[in-house]
Amino acid sequence: MSLSIRRFRDEDLPRLKAITVEAFEPVSIDRNIEKQVGGAINEHDWRWRKAKHLDDDARRDPRGIFVAQFDDQITGYITTWNDPEASVGYIPNLAVDERFREQGIGRKLIEHALDHFRTLGLQYARIETLEQNEVGKKLYPSLGFREVARQIHYGITLGED
Repeated sequence: MSLSIRRFRDEDLPRLKAITVEAFEPVSIDRNIEKQVGGAINEHDWRWRKAKHLDDDARRDPRGIFVAQFDDQITGYITTWNDPEASVGYIPNLAVDERFREQGIGRKLIEHALDHFRTLGLQYARIETLEQNEVGKKLYPSLGFREVARQIHYGITLGED
């Protein structure tokens, strides 16, 4: 078996969503919100909200989504979009199936995304992670990313006294 990285196809979306839900359970803002409010919001749980991010990514830049696979089995993905005027590439989502972690797939996906940005002539790339994401906090600096800021997310339940 050999790893390959290819462009996203519409039929990949259900599999990518399944990988997303599994991978982001311990490191999702949406899950943190759900814990804070004590359950689903508007009858949608954090899994639905996080998977919906992929719908948004696919609408914004489907040619910027790359899928990793061994033979015909999808093992992970990365989503990207770019702002050519600002010359910045963004990586909003990256996930690897738990059965294939610690094999360098995430690293290869990021390297592929960075090459994609270079091909587009961009000058800077951005990726974010949560404080609770131990993998991201190690992986991103190992690829040359440097911390530039920390952000705190706040939330409030509306309509309750």
